[in-house]
Amino acid sequence: MIKPVAYRRKLEGKSNAHLIAFDDGRDYVVKFFQAGFEKTLPNEWVAYCLARYLGLPVPFARLVEIPEEFAKMIPDYDQFTPSQFQFASLYVPNCLDGHQVTNVSGIVNAETLAGIILLDYWLGNRDRTRKNILLQEDTKDIYHLWIIDHAEILGSYNWEIPSIGNLPTGLRKSAAQRMMAAFIEKEEEFIEYLELIKTIPIFLIEEIVSTIPDDWMMTKEEKKAMVTVLLKRRKKILPKLLPRFIKKVYRPLHE
Repeated sequence: MIKPVAYRRKLEGKSNAHLIAFDDGRDYVVKFFQAGFEKTLPNEWVAYCLARYLGLPVPFARLVEIPEEFAKMIPDYDQFTPSQFQFASLYVPNCLDGHQVTNVSGIVNAETLAGIILLDYWLGNRDRTRKNILLQEDTKDIYHLWIIDHAEILGSYNWEIPSIGNLPTGLRKSAAQRMMAAFIEKEEEFIEYLELIKTIPIFLIEEIVSTIPDDWMMTKEEKKAMVTVLLKRRKKILPKLLPRFIKKVYRPLHE
């Protein structure tokens, strides 16, 4: 397992993320387990694993250990809850978020955009804002798009079992999703990703959830509820939401 070697800086946002250099020669965005945000790390880990399976542009992530003597150097250390593992995602340099880019002429990985939108609706991600997409310039005004920050899937970074059983089932206003939809060439791409999501084996979803570290304080009941909601939403919610998204958001952008 990689080890931290240098603290860089605290990053913006309510997730209390910190940029840390590790002995593999790369910088990672590290989120720590903390009270009041108990589901942040489980949410991040499950969303990352599913996004990777679908081939979506999410930065490489891993679980890391931060020794206590190193952690004490980090601002807000006193807010962390003791935990063996933290969530670390590879820092992608030379990026701007969606608010910082005024002109986007093209997305070089546009073939993944339909999958991102479907993932958000599947996971009940309420936080796909322009700030949670990164744009890495490829050529002038043409970008590679990355997705980050999945702390608020299932509706919240501190969800409870009753709340995830009643997640919103309608369309949501998202400038980031509208921007992405504008670069999706064919609506068939949505159908292809929907079918791919449907083919993810149930045991794989269960296995991903089961790998959530024990000291992230997820009970067996919560893990079971998480799997149940994911299976329900992909079977009953996504097939209903997708035609509405295509009709109300996608087609008007392309007419």
